[in-house]
Amino acid sequence: MPIQARKLGQLFTSTLTLSACTFGGGFVIIPLMKRQFVDRLGYLPEEEMLNLAAIAQSAPGAVAVNASILLGYRVAGIAGTLAAIAGTILPPMVILSIISLCYDAFRSNLIVAAVLKGMQAGVAAVIADVVLQMGWQVLRSKSLLSIGIMVGAFLATYWLGINVVWIILASGFLGAARAYVRYRRERREQP
Repeated sequence: MPIQARKLGQLFTSTLTLSACTFGGGFVIIPLMKRQFVDRLGYLPEEEMLNLAAIAQSAPGAVAVNASILLGYRVAGIAGTLAAIAGTILPPMVILSIISLCYDAFRSNLIVAAVLKGMQAGVAAVIADVVLQMGWQVLRSKSLLSIGIMVGAFLATYWLGINVVWIILASGFLGAARAYVRYRRERREQP
């Protein structure tokens, strides 16, 4: 089997499995994508996966779908994007279609309500894991600007009550400015 076809198959089956077995949205699926595509398959370096996760979270739309689009494109181009999107949206589409048919029975069922309530604790734990892993990567980078942005974002959100949209825009601007400065510096150093 050609390498490209194998990658497309792995993209589809991996995102399908992750999407089918993950509850809690994109913030939960991103660390699982990292384990699958960085640790197990070695398709991306860890820093690039973190960059893709940051872009996916700041772009409009579902985080899991955004991450799949970026990941699929990075691994296998347009075909990879299509395979990853199909794998990501198929399970929720099937599950929501079934639930919509039985909505009245699910809405009033105490067992279903209790299961969903219990899943909230697991989702909170996974989100905390994502925050800790991403925060640790920022600290390991030893970049004063990245650490400053991270600390400033937490302070601005939780102590100053600034809307998250403004924090995302400011962080994006600072990141773009840093990339531009690096680009200019590298161009000057080239012969």
